[in-house]
Amino acid sequence: MVNSGAPRRTERRPGEIAAVPVRHAGRWVAAGIVLVLAAMLVHSLVTNAGYHWATIKAYLFAPEILHGVVITLELTGAAMAIGIAGGIVLAIMRLSANPIVAGASWLYVYLFRGTPVLVQLFLWYNLAYLYGHLGIGVPFGPHASASTNSLISALTAGILGLGLNEAAYMAEIVRAGIISVDAGQSEAAASLGMRRLQIMFKIVLPQAMRVIVPPTGNETISMLKTSSLVSTVAVYDLFGESQLLAARTYLPIPLFLMASIWYLAMTTVLTIGQYYVERYYARGAARALPLTPFQRLRVTLPIWRLRPAGPVTE
Repeated sequence: MVNSGAPRRTERRPGEIAAVPVRHAGRWVAAGIVLVLAAMLVHSLVTNAGYHWATIKAYLFAPEILHGVVITLELTGAAMAIGIAGGIVLAIMRLSANPIVAGASWLYVYLFRGTPVLVQLFLWYNLAYLYGHLGIGVPFGPHASASTNSLISALTAGILGLGLNEAAYMAEIVRAGIISVDAGQSEAAASLGMRRLQIMFKIVLPQAMRVIVPPTGNETISMLKTSSLVSTVAVYDLFGESQLLAARTYLPIPLFLMASIWYLAMTTVLTIGQYYVERYYARGAARALPLTPFQRLRVTLPIWRLRPAGPVTE
């Protein structure tokens, strides 16, 4: 028999937890310090007459400066083209089973990566001291030659010095990308009858691009800034033209700040381009591609979220 007189047990729901957020006083202190330093910097930029912002504005789009920007972009593009092409060849040579070919690639990387690029620029610029004439032909037979100074101008010396030095660094970047691809890919392609070069350019390199592209983008941005060294061998790029104007106006700081603004603008464009190239080659490796800056802006700003995602039909 059930005892009806027994007290019934009533279930009580637990009350809401009064969660107290953890206070991060250190974060607010750090943020306050950063804001104070930023305000001090802005105040200094606005009130310090030594910056000569009027001079910077006057020469920002001067013909000499625009000519220097064009030379800088030409140097960067030509040097990176030589560096990427040479780096691919050197990386393939380094991975060759032939010890002579692999050793030659290793020696090239060792020499060009182990000496300063500024020294290499001076060597190419003064190559006529070692070889007065450069020729091509059969040893101890007929050949064609020309004066070294006529073949290698200051601009050519700058391109060769930057490009051949970059090839040594790109060789290691490409080699790292190649060895990151699973060896089973090459074995499977070889079992289908593909030749070694076909396997390299159709199977391995396309997959290695995910590893190669990010450091290559960094090298391109670095090359844009390193190209300023050619001003030491009488090539008037952006920095060289800025030096000439600084010597003419006796205002070196404003002219060099103006050059820095141009370098910052060009590196910003390259950074954006690198982001989209990396995003393109990330397809297939990630389930969801990262949002672009414009997509992040649409997600962040409330005014964008209120708008319809697609066209409105009545």
